[in-house]
Amino acid sequence: MKYPPKHHQDSDLNHILEVIKTYPLATIISVKDNAPHITHLPLVYERGKLIGHIDIYNPQTELLKNNNDITVLFYGPQCYISPSIFTTTQLPTYNYIRVHLKGKVNAIEDKEALKQSLISMTEFLEAPNPKYTLEPDNPRLEANLSYIKMFEINITHWEGKFKLSQDKHPKDTKAAREELIKRSQESIKQFLDNLF
Repeated sequence: MKYPPKHHQDSDLNHILEVIKTYPLATIISVKDNAPHITHLPLVYERGKLIGHIDIYNPQTELLKNNNDITVLFYGPQCYISPSIFTTTQLPTYNYIRVHLKGKVNAIEDKEALKQSLISMTEFLEAPNPKYTLEPDNPRLEANLSYIKMFEINITHWEGKFKLSQDKHPKDTKAAREELIKRSQESIKQFLDNLF
């Protein structure tokens, strides 16, 4: 049997891009000497590429150039699904949305391109109701350009993993969807209440 099951795979590019746009904080993974280097950064999708920025002191920075291989993970919503919500007999399960990408990464050394990219990323992250605009003449922006590297990832492989109880009875699939929405909102509040 093929794994993961076909009904948990989603190759629809529009679905994958929606996850990337809605949940832009990605996990980027590079490997050097059989050791993984892992960083969490927001990435913006632009015409078949992902654009990101990294602190020059991050050890992974040196691996984000020269057409090196990279793996990128995006995380959509997730939650445990109790059999108690189903209308038919089921076992406990866990539903989630993930996107796995592979690609080749290159550094972009142009300072003006970096500046414009930081401004564009801020606009993207502030949307749809921006309350802040990163101005090109912002002195803090100018002062920090030397400490940030821009990179782009040319995507070579796309994989959507959408485990949403699609193999269940339609009423159970709908109940699992509603549970994912409800539990996601509740779990964020409970988690933050426990921390602060």
